[in-house]
Amino acid sequence: MKKNTTPPRAAGYLKIVEWSAEDNCFVGSAPPLIGPCCHGSDEARVYAELCQIVAEWLETLEKDGQPLPEPLAAKRFSGKFVLRMEPSLHRRLAAKALAAGESLNGYCTRTLVKG
Repeated sequence: MKKNTTPPRAAGYLKIVEWSAEDNCFVGSAPPLIGPCCHGSDEARVYAELCQIVAEWLETLEKDGQPLPEPLAAKRFSGKFVLRMEPSLHRRLAAKALAAGESLNGYCTRTLVKG
């Protein structure tokens, strides 16, 4: 098995490799650093290429004196966020939660997890 060679600074940044039916291949991106930037038929190779691109992108930003965005791995999440919605949707969700015997928070969390 090949050892992970992602530079430590680049390792904390989110990297996404997903199948694109439109392109018929895997596509790699690293938001918020860079959008779709590499593609190929082998998921592991696309990921390896993406790791290298992220490392190079960070080097370039640093050399240009640009601030580096905070890596997702370094961010602290409280487990809560505010969601604004139409009052009618709020009412429907509250009714569904009540019917399910759950709190609104529990119902919405379970629904989001199910996708």
